[in-house]
Amino acid sequence: MNKVDLLAINSIRILSAEAVEKAKSGHPGMPMGAAPMAYTLWAKSMKHNPADPKWVDRDRFILSAGHASALIYSLLHLFGYDLSMDDLKNFRQWNSKTPGHPEYGHTEGVEVTTGPLGQGISSAVGMAMAEAHLAAKFNKPGHEIVNHYTYVLSGDGCLMEGIAGEAASLAGTLKLGKLIVLYDSNRITIEGSTDLAFTEDVGKRFEAYNWQVLKVEDGNDIDAIQAAIEEAKKEADKPTLIEIRTEIGYGSPAKQGKASVHGEPLGAENLLEAKKFLGYNTEEEFYVPQEVREHMKSIMEKGKKAQEEWNALWESYKKNYPELAEEWEAWNNPELQVDLLNDESYWTFDEKPTATRSSSGEVLNRLAKVIPNLIGGSADLGPSNKSVMKDRAVFSADDYSGSNIHFGIREHAMAAIANGMSVHGGLKPYVATFLVFSDYMKGAMRLSALMKQPVLYILTHDSIGVGEDGPTHQPIEHLASLRSIPNFTVIRPADSRETAAAYLAALTRLDSPTALILTRQNLPLLDGTGPDALKGAYILSDSEKETPDIILMATGSEVQLVVEAKKILKEKGIDARVVSMPSWKIFEEQSDEYKESVLPKSVKARLGVEAASSFGWHKYVGLDGDTVSRDDFGASAPADILFKEFGFTVENVVEKALKVLGK
Repeated sequence: MNKVDLLAINSIRILSAEAVEKAKSGHPGMPMGAAPMAYTLWAKSMKHNPADPKWVDRDRFILSAGHASALIYSLLHLFGYDLSMDDLKNFRQWNSKTPGHPEYGHTEGVEVTTGPLGQGISSAVGMAMAEAHLAAKFNKPGHEIVNHYTYVLSGDGCLMEGIAGEAASLAGTLKLGKLIVLYDSNRITIEGSTDLAFTEDVGKRFEAYNWQVLKVEDGNDIDAIQAAIEEAKKEADKPTLIEIRTEIGYGSPAKQGKASVHGEPLGAENLLEAKKFLGYNTEEEFYVPQEVREHMKSIMEKGKKAQEEWNALWESYKKNYPELAEEWEAWNNPELQVDLLNDESYWTFDEKPTATRSSSGEVLNRLAKVIPNLIGGSADLGPSNKSVMKDRAVFSADDYSGSNIHFGIREHAMAAIANGMSVHGGLKPYVATFLVFSDYMKGAMRLSALMKQPVLYILTHDSIGVGEDGPTHQPIEHLASLRSIPNFTVIRPADSRETAAAYLAALTRLDSPTALILTRQNLPLLDGTGPDALKGAYILSDSEKETPDIILMATGSEVQLVVEAKKILKEKGIDARVVSMPSWKIFEEQSDEYKESVLPKSVKARLGVEAASSFGWHKYVGLDGDTVSRDDFGASAPADILFKEFGFTVENVVEKALKVLGK
């Protein structure tokens, strides 16, 4: 190791420790121990250009162990990204660019939001899949415009999480050779030694996943680390795990190797001792040697040159493959490239009763013909979710050009992989499973929303209508749970046309994930449904009087109940308005005038009907209204029996409406 390499590594260590010390909170241990591997990767192996962090063919770097965020901030600063020394000094402070865990879209150079352990490595699998798919579609001999690696820095904690195992298993099955994980094996967690709960041979586990496993015994040996990375890049048919033995908190004589250095500042005295031990400047805080600054400039020039070479390749590609180049531009434009709103055929469906999961399958396949970069699949429920694109091949180790993905029974990893595909760019990912299993995906779904990624979640079997499978498979609280996630759009359509509207809404909401909540049981095609559903809620059948006697509101399969209830109420001299409310969130985004026109405040008599928890409905029914809902678990029986027994009938809706009216 030459002098400037050592100075740069120690700069990373000290800057990270100082940022934590100034904030009086954070995790200095991993940044200090993993600094050599991170520096080696960024300086000697990784293809990136700090002057253009969004260059499409850059290598991706994911700090899966997001608690070590001081590490990536130090790297970004030293390597010339838009992160100043003042930003490092404001680590973990209000309105800073250096939050406690890395956040995509908040800090330039952060490729994906990490922090919840296991999410980063799992999203990285999605990035590697995206690279493979785009390369298969667009690369031509001598014109490999998609040719980059996905690198992960992971710790013991990530590899304990089940989601990481799910994703790693799929990565091995798919032979994602351009995925390389640097495993910081420091054998320490918050509670102490990993031996307390983690004694397996991680390398053997990954070999069983069909990964190449390499080992570096000394985490300070950057030559060995670089050699391992280069060896990993030679293996095209397996992802690689490089297990690198490190000492947590290396450089702090009093703290290194101890659990306390994982998540506590070193303390002023220990920080000074660390500087002395590492031969670093002890007089100045947040100091970077001039030799390091000059060295980083040369590395930045290397990155600029790499992008210039790619730019020249792209110009040649456009001349030689103009049609593909045009497609590339379209794929990388997040805007919807077709006008579905004004396409009459998009809104046309058979009149026969149809489950919205089947309507979804029909719409998805219509979209597959006009949106070529749709890619996705199900967690082993494709036939049930109706989530297979019929004229598309399967994405596999033998054919990366396919766009139907078999995720296997790995719901959590599936969602994180979709996040990775989405942030990578160029693709429109969707995933599918039963609504009740959204519980298994929640961590990744929440990150979709936090990162403002338009991942599409197709969630079928949406209520007690699941029937004989019983309460374990019948979602009750799940709608309320998903609706409570900030920036997460939930749409529960009432029929085929509302399902078409739901897809159109999802495809045009570029800064929010969307969940489509779909039935197993057949539903009638209702009069009046269609593009108005794009407003989230609308008057499906209005009262004859200007001010209705009562407003009947419902979503999904229960809209048909309130439509029929209105007819019976009319016979009783009661004038009702029927409002279909497929998406509360989208409705809330409408103007106050529109919301008042649909749900006038003067009408206090209101009834909400939904075969799920009543939680949240009181915002719309008010203190004077009521709900027909289910605040207990379901049961095992045919769906029609369950709906009758639990009160989801026209007769019960009428009875509840009369009660609300005091009749």
